[in-house]
Amino acid sequence: MRILLIEDEKRMAQALCEVLRLEKYEVDHCADGMDGMCAVESGMYDLVILDVMLPRKNGFEIAREAREKGIMTPILMLTAKSDLEDKVTGLDCGADDYLTKPFMTQELLARLRAFARRNIHTPDGTLSFWDITLNRNTSMLICGENSVRISEKEFRILEYLIANQGRILSREQLAVKVWGYDSDAEYNNVEVYMSFVRRKLNFVKAQTEIKAVRGMGYELRCFHA
Repeated sequence: MRILLIEDEKRMAQALCEVLRLEKYEVDHCADGMDGMCAVESGMYDLVILDVMLPRKNGFEIAREAREKGIMTPILMLTAKSDLEDKVTGLDCGADDYLTKPFMTQELLARLRAFARRNIHTPDGTLSFWDITLNRNTSMLICGENSVRISEKEFRILEYLIANQGRILSREQLAVKVWGYDSDAEYNNVEVYMSFVRRKLNFVKAQTEIKAVRGMGYELRCFHA
């Protein structure tokens, strides 16, 4: 799981990053609300841990703006405020959960495990775009009556592209998302696996294609779009 931490208290941020990395989470940190919003918009994260009191743009504004833009990345609101009104405001702005400072590390980690267990797909474990469907339970790529089993990395590439449909994703974004931030995988691995995925799309006779946008990255499209 790749986590974005938006927290302006330096010591708190350092401590949280250390704890999360020890637990094998990939963590990026922003100390500013405007920078944090840009990072949220990148679509590279599985979860956002979001403080309320931030420079330039507060956590409520970030959560609200993200939801208005259709960004559905789970948000855990982190704040020193414990008033019921603030909790309600955070949830109404689009936060999925709320943790009040000070808190025990074990409680934070338990919340993160709960987020990881949530299925971001439809109730039957599928994710769809145009004429293709991914089945998480069977690792199958389906188009009409045609289907083929795909590898874990092929699945993650398609899953990431579908989750960010309408966006161009760079090779760096795909490499980090699929292989991890600290992986030794090179960017040409992305191109190799893209060719694998394209073959699978051709095999099931899909109209969906992965379009390479020169100098920018990849985008999921329909032949007729």
